[in-house]
Amino acid sequence: MRVTISTAPRRSRSLEARDVAPMSRTRSRGAMLLLALVLASLLPTRASSDEPPRFASELVFPIDPKLHNHAPSIIERPDGGLLVSWYRGSGERKADDVRILGAVKGPGDERFGVPFVLADTPGFPDGNTAMFINRRGQLFLFWPVVLANTWESCLTNYRVAETFDDIGRPHWSWQGALYLRPRDFESTLSERLEERLRSTPTESHPEPELLEALRERIADRLSQRLGWQPRCKPTVLPSGRIVLPLYSDTYSVSIMALSDDDGATWRASAPLAGFGNIQPSVLRRKDGTLVAYMRENGPLDRVRVSESRDDGETWGPVGVTDLPNSGSGLDAIVLRSGAWLIVYNDTVHGRSSLAVSLSDDEGETWTVTRHLERRTTGSFHYPAVIQGHGDTIHVVYSYFVADGKSIRHAAFNESWVRAGDG
Repeated sequence: MRVTISTAPRRSRSLEARDVAPMSRTRSRGAMLLLALVLASLLPTRASSDEPPRFASELVFPIDPKLHNHAPSIIERPDGGLLVSWYRGSGERKADDVRILGAVKGPGDERFGVPFVLADTPGFPDGNTAMFINRRGQLFLFWPVVLANTWESCLTNYRVAETFDDIGRPHWSWQGALYLRPRDFESTLSERLEERLRSTPTESHPEPELLEALRERIADRLSQRLGWQPRCKPTVLPSGRIVLPLYSDTYSVSIMALSDDDGATWRASAPLAGFGNIQPSVLRRKDGTLVAYMRENGPLDRVRVSESRDDGETWGPVGVTDLPNSGSGLDAIVLRSGAWLIVYNDTVHGRSSLAVSLSDDEGETWTVTRHLERRTTGSFHYPAVIQGHGDTIHVVYSYFVADGKSIRHAAFNESWVRAGDG
């Protein structure tokens, strides 16, 4: 893949980039859920090119004129129903009433049910949600608890459910936190910082006192271990390893939380140190290379990218793709057809345009694009994407309009994307 390693706006050089406590054992019903997932995956499906385009969208709940509703995630349950999560409150990190809500759409239902509480830390704001179902059939919900009303004070918590009730709500059997010590953190960030300074004109460097403060923060162990938040869903490798993307606003970098025992214990990777790369979404090439696409949290206006050749343990230089990014979240998946799909705000200003793009060469080029939203006002952002049973692609995203806020769900197939905007 051809990417660019950028150190400052319009100045770049090219580079070829190619312990928590154990959970209870899975119960018999968890095994039945896993069996249902396996059997469903074996059902025959037609190739996406044979399917006529299909598209439908809906609000998960009516427009909320008062509260902040943001940062959704989505899973498809073994029975084919959908569960969406997001956070709601009077604000974000500074609002102590923020909690995690969920809504269910059962198989055959015409609309989502009434929202209910998935998690609430009384007196503290809760944040971005990420969900997935592991190979044992256990549902994981990840979210950060904001301890001191700053992103730097986040501690990611998670809950595990092995069963759902009659209307599809999870029954939680475990809750814990991710206590992480990022691998080679100080040495990696210090090395990448000095590389960036050497390749950037001196007049573009931060003030000396700011640089010194950053170096001190890089060396501070508490800052290294707090502030990590989820945004995008985990990626499960053929080995069974779970790769959970996390990011830090303390340093504007990312790491991966890794589990080799189905989520019972976790440890941290080395950092993805691009100083401006956050909220990764991880895809796997056929040759085993992992590719992380990330939100740009700086002045470069492009989706950031990094690669790992050791299943997420360490990551190469953080580069820049050709995809525009306005400092907004994205998500991506590998479809069963083999195509790669990314959902992102395809603009460098605002979040009123939300696009879906396809790649047929594992991210080398993105040649097909269709829009979920393309307006002059509003904000449609923080997408989460999965592919359900069959070939249906589900996207949920924050939906902000003049009247208020909601979460929107879109369901479509690959053929709809390939048809383009028309």
